[in-house]
Amino acid sequence: MNIYVGNLNYATTEEELNSLFAQHGNVVSVNIIYDKYSGRAKGFGFVEMENKDEAMKAISELNDKEFNGRNIRVNEAKPREEKKRNGREDFRRR
Repeated sequence: MNIYVGNLNYATTEEELNSLFAQHGNVVSVNIIYDKYSGRAKGFGFVEMENKDEAMKAISELNDKEFNGRNIRVNEAKPREEKKRNGREDFRRR
């Protein structure tokens, strides 16, 4: 199950995020999102967990909890939507 993690401290590493979620179950992957121009973290990322029950438990226990000096937002990740430009789909991504 894919989990969205927001309001991350910009200095948070993927290893730290992995350690936090590993306390609640088996973590498959961790991906912090970075700005492609500046290389700076955007303050959010995604954690994929193997077991849905463990993921739901992690969401309920970690949402709005302090981590690295900030209260993180944790919820089930929604599927990514295609961006639209001028009311049209952006076909350049395809």
